Amino acid sequence: MPLAAPPALLLPLLGLAAAAVADCPSSTWIQFQDNCYIFLQEAIKVESIEDVRNQCTDHGADMISIHNEEENAFILDTLKKQWKGSDDILLGMFYDTDDASFKWFDNSNMTFDKWTDQDDGEDLIDTCAFLHIKTGEWKKGNCEVSFVEGTLCKTAIPYKRKYLSDNHILVSALVIASIVILTVLGAIIWFLYKKHSDSRFTTVFSTAPQSPYNEDCVLVVGEENEYPVQFE
Repeated sequence: MPLAAPPALLLPLLGLAAAAVADCPSSTWIQFQDNCYIFLQEAIKVESIEDVRNQCTDHGADMISIHNEEENAFILDTLKKQWKGSDDILLGMFYDTDDASFKWFDNSNMTFDKWTDQDDGEDLIDTCAFLHIKTGEWKKGNCEVSFVEGTLCKTAIPYKRKYLSDNHILVSALVIASIVILTVLGAIIWFLYKKHSDSRFTTVFSTAPQSPYNEDCVLVVGEENEYPVQFE
């Protein structure tokens, strides 16, 4: 039946539409909103936070920045499932002595924070931020670390790739809609053809030549023939 065809055709196209939004560098990355994240669980010795940052830049990313509660919750939830390191992990943040404020390494704006209640010292030079994976709160700590058990990295999906992904979704949707429309039209044509064929068969059968005699006439003629006519 033609109506059974759409599901088989729609599934691969729906898969294509879903794949269109997968714009992260590889399957080891995790996408959330307009960014891609990777959790490098590699223990390394470092001399400064720049060595930690290089772990991310080598992957075309930067140390993680967090800009809203949803993103903080996403990172926390993902870490609880995958992270096997310490309870605190470095964020991509540093204290800028020129502005006397914290800033993100990726130069994004500081639009959100989740600092825990903590007494700040008078001197915040070489102060970095750490995410506590059990509470999701941030706390201040010394940037002069010598060993890290892992690094959180983040990169934004390029605008061009996001724009192309939206186009891919639109094209996939148009293709799916076209196939559905063509399938419905095909089913209607098949139905009309089938209906016309059945009607034609009925008409031909009903107009077939019939005997000039009905059953009663044939019976009477047969009975008359049993008695031959005699002439005197």
